[in-house]
Amino acid sequence: MGEVRLQKFLARAGVASRRHAEELIAAGRVTVNGDVADELGVKVDPDADAVAVDGAPVAPPREAVTLMLHKPAGYVTTMDDPQGRPTVAGLVPAGELPGLYPVGRLDADTTGLLLFTTDGELGHALMHPRRHVPKTYVALVEGTPDEGDLDQLRRGVRLSDGLTLPARAHVARGEEAAWAAAAVGDGAGASGRARRHGGRRSREALAGGGSYVVVELRQGRKRQVRRMLEAVGHPVIALHRQALGPLDLGGLPRGEWRELTCEEVRALRDASA
Repeated sequence: MGEVRLQKFLARAGVASRRHAEELIAAGRVTVNGDVADELGVKVDPDADAVAVDGAPVAPPREAVTLMLHKPAGYVTTMDDPQGRPTVAGLVPAGELPGLYPVGRLDADTTGLLLFTTDGELGHALMHPRRHVPKTYVALVEGTPDEGDLDQLRRGVRLSDGLTLPARAHVARGEEAAWAAAAVGDGAGASGRARRHGGRRSREALAGGGSYVVVELRQGRKRQVRRMLEAVGHPVIALHRQALGPLDLGGLPRGEWRELTCEEVRALRDASA
């Protein structure tokens, strides 16, 4: 591997993102061969130097692993939940891959593509707000947005935390609508609001009282797709993420995961550069 900067070593070891690793170093919480290393220019040899954070040894980074999970509804995006709710950690080989963590998050009700990685540097790059890595969602909504509604989404929507970036949006029709229905499922990702109505909204939508909208975002505010669609008068009944950057969920079954190929990881790096 050769010598690398200390913050890069920590990120690749899965200790933290590179930015957080820099904060750990600046705070004097990292030692190299027993000496505090509080300067960002320090380099280490992963094969020869002993690195520790808060006294705990950091194992040299193994070859980084990145996984794609088809997240089902009902799982919170965290590796541990103090409330005892089902977590995505139970769906991936977390015990076999120390340092594995989810890249970003999906709401418990939202299904679809969720990445995990042991590469803190890659995870940080993908989620950095300035990189604008696109994310494609399929939403089952109440009613059918008209061109005026779609234009609002395409121009940006004023939310409580400010104007969103313009999004790509269209109503799925014909064969694409059939594909969207299969992707979203039969209301399995229905929101808490829909569940409080005993699934009535979901059944009405699937019977023709609603529609499927495909939305591509280049930012990641909290519950942004749901908030944008509700703001234009079409509350979300169920939401599914189909793609992130160059990656598409494809035919990966719900609840299953697979490791990304080297080519896919390179494409992610290029998209987040």
